[in-house]
Amino acid sequence: MAENQTENQVERGHRKTRQGVVVSKSGEKTVVVRGERLERHPIYGKVVRRYKRYHVHDEANTAKIGDKVTIMETRPLSKTKRWRIVAEPAEEK
Repeated sequence: MAENQTENQVERGHRKTRQGVVVSKSGEKTVVVRGERLERHPIYGKVVRRYKRYHVHDEANTAKIGDKVTIMETRPLSKTKRWRIVAEPAEEK
């Protein structure tokens, strides 16, 4: 750690963040979030929605199906979980 940082303030590298909607609760402290991105079709030029499902760690276990959440990349927590919730559903409203 750098000398000018306090013990509570740890410098982290740049981590990816995404926004999505909770589509499933799969066990304790785990939710499935559907992320959406828009991309242009390479031939026809129409804007197409593409979806990806992320297995996300929910430490507080407060997210419910239909909530819009912000997730951040983290270390592997299980075989499929590499993301965690950073903005609780109540904070985003």
